[in-house]
Amino acid sequence: MKTTLKLMTILFVTLLFSCGGKEEKKKETPSFKKKATTETKATAPKAEKVPASKTIDLTNKGVGPIKSITLGAEIDQKMVAHGADVFKKMCAACHRPDKKFIGPAPKGILERRTPEWVMNMILDPEGMVKNDPLAKDLLIEFNGSPMANQNLSEEDARAVLEYFRTL
Repeated sequence: MKTTLKLMTILFVTLLFSCGGKEEKKKETPSFKKKATTETKATAPKAEKVPASKTIDLTNKGVGPIKSITLGAEIDQKMVAHGADVFKKMCAACHRPDKKFIGPAPKGILERRTPEWVMNMILDPEGMVKNDPLAKDLLIEFNGSPMANQNLSEEDARAVLEYFRTL
């Protein structure tokens, strides 16, 4: 019994030494940093990058079915009511009218984007993210959460746009 125990111990120790311990020692680098030279380097001030949701681009019409829209001077209240209803049913899960949520807030959107861009984003968000640089930047800003295509008609999207004019 003692012999078996000794043999098992020797076998175990031999196995232990043969399986491990082939680590290469890394060359240690000093943990201190060199002091800066007396010369001062001129660095250009970092330009602050404006987030895509705050970027103003009133020339881009986006990519999609809408090429031109004329907004009347007067706001159509009947269309606003319809747009508010559509927004509440289809958009409110991800958008809050006046604050950032999963998606950007639509309040003041027409001060930053063209009506055509807004309509194209509502009607074809996938196409816009693929082909419009501003839509790509918005996707990045909002943590890669793509806007869902709600398959709205142009009439519904136009009503939502009219609702946005009232925010």
